[in-house]
Amino acid sequence: MHSPIKLLSIDFDGTLVSRVSEPVLDAQCMELIRELQRAGAILAINTGRSVDLLESGLADFALPIRPDFILTTERDVFRPGQNGDKWEPFGDWNERCARDHAELFSSANSVLAEVVDFVTRETKARLIYDTAERLEGLVAENDEEMGRITEFIEQARAEHPKLDYQRNTVYLRFCHADYHKGAALAELARLLEVPRENIFAAGDHHNDISMLDGRVAAMPSCPANAIQEVQDAVRNAGGYVAQKDHGAGVHEALLHFARANPDKALGR
Repeated sequence: MHSPIKLLSIDFDGTLVSRVSEPVLDAQCMELIRELQRAGAILAINTGRSVDLLESGLADFALPIRPDFILTTERDVFRPGQNGDKWEPFGDWNERCARDHAELFSSANSVLAEVVDFVTRETKARLIYDTAERLEGLVAENDEEMGRITEFIEQARAEHPKLDYQRNTVYLRFCHADYHKGAALAELARLLEVPRENIFAAGDHHNDISMLDGRVAAMPSCPANAIQEVQDAVRNAGGYVAQKDHGAGVHEALLHFARANPDKALGR
């Protein structure tokens, strides 16, 4: 099989996996990804989940394919460890990421305090803290409330532009503006020496846009269930918006890009 796709960066929840409909996994998508892997393509799952939550998800949904790399919490880059069943940092990216985030949260204390005050007084959202009691993010009651919160954050961070956030439905995580799914994918591609032209990406929500805007992956896509902002970003980048939801949409997009170059089309 010959394909222009050498690296796949695919979001997990809502893209590869459906949590709202059956089947949870699309069999044709799983088989096509397996075929691409056999032909030498590299699969990276690019998710907002932590390593442990992703591993539990892979087990819970009995994913029949194994990712070659995982990009977790919208920022970290992991490769398989020596024994194959544990993940380890790939390069020094995770270390730099942790350091920059620690410095950011220390310097942005006053802005975060404003956000906490607003959320506590004006909303019913739940604040989330990490084990070091540092504000990590929040969970809103609904999309409308999340819209009001992000509007406030945008105003509050005007004096501290490096303070950013990643949003997926009613979940929000604070982060450094330089670290997101797109940046993690770019670092993985650099380490693997895979050019932008050979990178396929698929996602469905706000936190996926950084890998779907065309800067990192020349083959951006989204399933039909993707939010409008994601569909717009994919179209603007010359990507592919599928007509089918979730994994079936990923399968559709993979076939589209594989067939877009007749000299390198999949053997099917």
